[in-house]
Amino acid sequence: MDLPINIVIGNVISLIAGIFIILSMWVNDEKKAYKYQFLNAFILMISSIFFFSWTGVVTMAIASSRNAMVYNDKLTFKWTILFIVISIVIGLLVNTMGFVGILPILAIVQITLCNYYLKNIKTIKIGFIVNSAIYIVYFLAIWDFSSTIIETITALIGLISLFKLVFYDSKENDDAKSIGDEGY
Repeated sequence: MDLPINIVIGNVISLIAGIFIILSMWVNDEKKAYKYQFLNAFILMISSIFFFSWTGVVTMAIASSRNAMVYNDKLTFKWTILFIVISIVIGLLVNTMGFVGILPILAIVQITLCNYYLKNIKTIKIGFIVNSAIYIVYFLAIWDFSSTIIETITALIGLISLFKLVFYDSKENDDAKSIGDEGY
């Protein structure tokens, strides 16, 4: 296949995947967020083939498997360690892009740790935002422009959503304290 055709096909597939990453940032339900993260990773695994990014294929396959486990409440500490080890070992073995190929490995390790340790929507969103930042650099480097744009939009939506969540949650807590102070 010709590289430019691959780039076009990969970008179209990545654009489809981007819908799910945006939805994962938009929702304030942990289960729904991980369902959309699963769909995003699975579709990005397919698009990575068209970018000849074997590290991306491997890390996205692992990410989609991990996200399915998180969604089904099956991600244990042992699975977390196994996913991290597999991601690093296989990711490094198939890396043909030098430092750029290490970025998806770094991203999957970061988000896997977040998947295991973070349990409330605020910290999960922060983990997603950091992950988006890593992927923005990676996608730019492999010429996946639709994913770069989608990840940038996703990070911005995540920041806005996080801000609203923090602001409205703080406001509700302040309102509850005020009511509690009045003796209700």
